Amino acid sequence: MPAVNLPLSGAVTQTINPWTAYFSLMGSQFGLINVNLGTSSNPAIEQEVLQDVASYGKQLGRMGDVLAVLVRHLDLTSLTEDEHKAVAAFKRMQEDIADIKERHRSRLVIRP
Repeated sequence: MPAVNLPLSGAVTQTINPWTAYFSLMGSQFGLINVNLGTSSNPAIEQEVLQDVASYGKQLGRMGDVLAVLVRHLDLTSLTEDEHKAVAAFKRMQEDIADIKERHRSRLVIRP
């Protein structure tokens, strides 16, 4: 069946995210957490990347994986105390993420 558009309407595509709609009504404030939904300089590219390449979580996960490889090969002897803390915090975060992923994987196992 062919697409039918009313005069002057053109083809209209709109993604409706219930979280975006809800938070925009609240002024992007949820409790004590300020949620910044951000803007994009090119929403069409962002939408295509999210649909065809990877979600934000997948993109961040892959960046984290690469950083973990680089940190493993990093010469830590010349780092300052704050830099050591930053590396330790990153490693802790990666371990926490791995724990959560494992917990979710174990929930998916079908038990008799």
